[in-house]
Amino acid sequence: MGYTKHKKAILLLADGTVFEGKSIGIEGTAYGEICYNTGMTGYQEIFTDPSYFGQMMLTTNAHIGNYGVNASEVESDSIKISGLVCKNFSFTDSRVDSSGSLLNYFENNKLMAISDIDTRAVVRYIRDKGAMNAVISTNTNVEDLKEILKDIPAMNGLELASKVSTKESYFFGEEDAPIKIAALDLGIKKNILNNLAKRGCYIKVFPYNATFEEMKAFNPDGYFLSNGPGDPSPLKEAQEVAKNIIANDLPLFGICLGHQVIALANGIKTYKMHNGHRGINHPVKNIISGKGEVTSQNHGFVVDRKEVEAHPEFEMTHVHLNDDTLAGMRMKNKNCFSVQYHPEASPGPHDSAYLFDQFIENIKK
Repeated sequence: MGYTKHKKAILLLADGTVFEGKSIGIEGTAYGEICYNTGMTGYQEIFTDPSYFGQMMLTTNAHIGNYGVNASEVESDSIKISGLVCKNFSFTDSRVDSSGSLLNYFENNKLMAISDIDTRAVVRYIRDKGAMNAVISTNTNVEDLKEILKDIPAMNGLELASKVSTKESYFFGEEDAPIKIAALDLGIKKNILNNLAKRGCYIKVFPYNATFEEMKAFNPDGYFLSNGPGDPSPLKEAQEVAKNIIANDLPLFGICLGHQVIALANGIKTYKMHNGHRGINHPVKNIISGKGEVTSQNHGFVVDRKEVEAHPEFEMTHVHLNDDTLAGMRMKNKNCFSVQYHPEASPGPHDSAYLFDQFIENIKK
């Protein structure tokens, strides 16, 4: 892997559209479903979010890398995106507590990135045409890259939670904390664990394919189903876990992919969105309280709103105000609720933090 700054590089979309740019200095080829995030800050949290596993990240903010990186701002143990497409890549960083440049961070993770792309044009294009697979490369032979694109699997039906979940169970928080939580790791973000721990929880994190019996053996006070990448439909084991937790009327909270798993466990369909929601400025209305929330979102699949509204045991609690899609739901006669967005990301800054408090209150009841 060579390092030649400003070498020509290209972005090739699945439909054959080509955008020309420059390499940031890391040669090679990367591929995945291209999606865009509208956040102005938080690029390191985006790059390390397990929910983005296998996806090519297109950032809409014009400057990426200007404040460097910091070890405390990661959501997992490594970069999870497959590549980066940006407008201006900053090779120098200017922040007091920066622990290094984004370039060095990418070099250490061998992450391919392309800059000097007209990101507004790309966003407008995939906003109209929909999220699709793409390749970025310092090999500018389009025919070679088209061959690579043929072999990239579609996100629809793709199970990815197993790629990012822990292999072994582990503990998080203080052992003598008053509340015990069993968390199913479908791609869990560190800040979710932080939010639970600071509310007096001791968490045992289980692999994506753990059984209800294994989780129950921890004797938890509540259960949590995490966020994660890919299509929720293939996650049959997680759906079975959700069914058992609900059948026993145990406190259950789901975020993002976990929210979708709860829906599927109850016969409610999910579907792939045209583009998905990715950013830190998504408006959501809490139907119960009537209040608005500025939320962080990252999902390409969504629970079918009409099926939730028609289901006798469910009610919609939150709605996305941009497109009226379902953003949250709860069961009427069971101790179970879930949201599509990320309360731990706190972009509002704390508009949605009450959801963790609600989970704790449900446990104490």
